[in-house]
Amino acid sequence: MIGRLRGILISKQPPWLLVEVGGVGYELEAPMSTIYDLPATGKEVTLLTHYAVKEDSVALYGFFHEAERASFRNLLKVSGIGAKTALAVLSGVSTQDFARLVQAGDVVALTKIPGIGKKTAERIIVELRDRVDGLGVGVASLAATSGAPLDPAAEATVALQQLGYKPAEVSRLVQKVAEPGDNAETIIRKALRAALGS
Repeated sequence: MIGRLRGILISKQPPWLLVEVGGVGYELEAPMSTIYDLPATGKEVTLLTHYAVKEDSVALYGFFHEAERASFRNLLKVSGIGAKTALAVLSGVSTQDFARLVQAGDVVALTKIPGIGKKTAERIIVELRDRVDGLGVGVASLAATSGAPLDPAAEATVALQQLGYKPAEVSRLVQKVAEPGDNAETIIRKALRAALGS
């Protein structure tokens, strides 16, 4: 079981990260809430992890805050929710906002997250209402840019599509929110807010 990694951040191409620990490169998937908080590539980073083993694959997920990992693990316990959907939830709302939506029974807001239909939202509320108390604070300040090869708008577009948004919707969102000087993380954050109507 791998519970934590500390090493050098080699690359970040949302939702994928590569962290080198003792000469070994670990590939992880992470929600946008974690990616916002990462340092620039080449810097040291410490991530909490969730190690998942299936019959045909092994996967490692990284989180900057314990509240994110706890929310991810809680979501995986909900019937019909897999890792991709759990990451989309954490990318769409902060852990604090997610807890608030669940406690309020806000089905409509939850269904605005890619991969969450009405029935799934209702299951999340029923199954997690008693588990989300005190789950951490919201997203912290944005990290420095990584110098990724794609331009910020293109990088944001790829990341949003990987989170489950349709290409046409992504193009509309990115064009709507992107401003000169924005980095990819800023564009992604503004696009997610626009998609969720907040």
